[in-house]
Amino acid sequence: MKLYCSRHGALRTWLAAIAVAQVALFACGPVSASETFSIEKYAGKVVVLDFWASWCVPCRRSFPWLNTMHEKYADEGLAIIGVNLDMERADAERFLEEYPARFTILYDENKEIARQFDVVAMPSSYVIGRDGKVIARHMGFKVKQQDEYEAIIVEALGKPGKRNE
Repeated sequence: MKLYCSRHGALRTWLAAIAVAQVALFACGPVSASETFSIEKYAGKVVVLDFWASWCVPCRRSFPWLNTMHEKYADEGLAIIGVNLDMERADAERFLEEYPARFTILYDENKEIARQFDVVAMPSSYVIGRDGKVIARHMGFKVKQQDEYEAIIVEALGKPGKRNE
């Protein structure tokens, strides 16, 4: 498909291609991890890599918090990537209808990323520093520990103290 308009030139072609890609991404649900994930892509950012599944009860509580962290710190260099480990992609899509994510979602169909990080519980979250090294890991999600989780992110971002505005 060629999206080119002679009146507006290449800029319009580029903008149309981006719009088509965004619509396709949202229409299809989670993106395959094997096709898109590379930690090098996030060099210089603090990454929260969150492994989740549709059957995971604590994941239902973690998604609103992850959305808040994304909104609060994305402009400061935070990238949140939810990695789904469901056996059936449709289960993940149903979960996302009920608990929408405003951060990147990947579907790890071959469990390649999960094996890399030795995931043993749901959810399992890894905070990866700007240098690409894991600086924190926690299994499960406890609402009472949200401030502690956020403090780790804030420290990784290089901010003095915790911001709970």
